[in-house]
Amino acid sequence: MNILLIGSGGRENALAWKLAQSSRVEELYIAAGNPGTAKFGENLDFDESNQQALLEFALKEKIDITVVGPEAPLAAGIVDLFEKHGLKVFGPNQNAAQLESSKAFSKKLMQKYQIPTAAYCSFTEAEKALEYIEEKGAPIVVKASGLAAGKGVIVAQTKMEAKAAVETIMKDEKFGQAGEKVVIEEFLEGEEATILAFCDGKTIVPMIASQDHKPAYDGGEGPNTGGMGAYAPAPVVSDQIMKAFRVEIMKPTKKALQSEGLNFKGIIYFGLMINAGKVKVLEYNVRFGDPEAQVILPLLETDLVDIMEAVITGDLDQLEIKWKDQKALCVVMASGGYPVKYEKGKEIYGIEDAESAEDIIVFQAGTELKDGKLLTAGGRVLAVTALGDSFQEVIDKAYKGVEKIYFEDFHIRNDIGQKALVK
Repeated sequence: MNILLIGSGGRENALAWKLAQSSRVEELYIAAGNPGTAKFGENLDFDESNQQALLEFALKEKIDITVVGPEAPLAAGIVDLFEKHGLKVFGPNQNAAQLESSKAFSKKLMQKYQIPTAAYCSFTEAEKALEYIEEKGAPIVVKASGLAAGKGVIVAQTKMEAKAAVETIMKDEKFGQAGEKVVIEEFLEGEEATILAFCDGKTIVPMIASQDHKPAYDGGEGPNTGGMGAYAPAPVVSDQIMKAFRVEIMKPTKKALQSEGLNFKGIIYFGLMINAGKVKVLEYNVRFGDPEAQVILPLLETDLVDIMEAVITGDLDQLEIKWKDQKALCVVMASGGYPVKYEKGKEIYGIEDAESAEDIIVFQAGTELKDGKLLTAGGRVLAVTALGDSFQEVIDKAYKGVEKIYFEDFHIRNDIGQKALVK
């Protein structure tokens, strides 16, 4: 099989690593990829937003399956374009991708089909949003309705913070068009977890649960990031919680998609809040999470190509998906100052040394190769991932891996996985 993978981040490095393990893959192309993905396939010098160039390449090289990593190409309708030309794509079409590309759309859907979520209101006028905050008080959550790379959610502890968030999103246009509409939600107490699921339009199969660490600093302090680390399986998702998720969230989500005519084929990301045995949806995404992919994919035993093909053909119910009975944890090494202001171009040392240890994989995200040197080229630079039989083991392994890697001013959280030890 010839596979085209679209994207250039840590998630795509993890996907390339996993796809390359399949005996069915003959050629793996990644557009545009990064120095990490180049170890597993051929990087292409295409911008992921250049759909026409990608289409022409896929037709010319007789690509069997195109795998879309990030959300932006899905929201822009790349699946619709490829399918129109008879190509098979793993990912939802533009209509179904609204689950992520419009928070207002997904909240309305949850409300209509009685899927447990936070009470909310959406606004296209800043003044009305500010009035609503004054009326409701704080803590309260302010979200840019569109795509904002995981950074468009502000959990405001005071009315002043909430109003400043509205100003930043709607008036300062920090997230561009993504902030033309805001969603303001009630603040939910509890512990967050993620359940990713494969969906072929008829069947939804959940993966093992994971837990991301979004705030920049230890103890959950600081601004939200794209994610500073993750682990799986997440102990907070007990058998009881998983049962409630299947009955109260997964089943009505499937009904909602089918009733609304959304032929969803790909990954549904359920961002959840768990409190006192109850589970609610914080958000839907329509692709693998990042860094959740970096801990979920190493635990997957079943051939990922087989799963993706079953999703595309609508035969997911015919496939048994198996998982390793292990733990996985990743620590993100970020540029100093991320997610606000940071410098690029710092030389990275020690990846090979870190990977020489057993069960350590270093997935590259914001990196570039220049004059033979590996340099930082983004906010989240590396995800140092460990596999093992206990959470203490994977915590120790991952942080030992981090100790072997260096670039100037790197920043990590030192508490990834600590919650798992007390469950």
